Amino acid sequence: MEIQQRILRFITRTNWILFCLASMLGFLLAPLSFAKGILIGGLLVTVNFHLLSKTLKKAFTPPHISSHRVILFKYYLRFIISGIIIFILIATHWVHPLGLVLGLSVVVVSIILATLWEFKKLIVKEAF
Repeated sequence: MEIQQRILRFITRTNWILFCLASMLGFLLAPLSFAKGILIGGLLVTVNFHLLSKTLKKAFTPPHISSHRVILFKYYLRFIISGIIIFILIATHWVHPLGLVLGLSVVVVSIILATLWEFKKLIVKEAF
């Protein structure tokens, strides 16, 4: 269980670091609508990741073990709400779609970095 906790901690911290870094760079180097897309997309995906983590922790921790239907309902509800928010942001031209996609990629990049970090640890451990 130690490796899962370590990876989750790494991803959670990296999400916020990448989110802040991408948002700051966006506002410094890009047009306002592009920067707003990075900010809102990153915030949306990071908050969703934290809510998913919280839902799963609660669902599998006794005595509050939830049924799979409750977990799926919460997942799809967050998914639908996120989709509506993204649709409204793009349809009203409030954010640039590419900036939004870049912001939404924060969690994916964090997961890739966590995977590479664990592979590096594994390779170094096997070398010695």
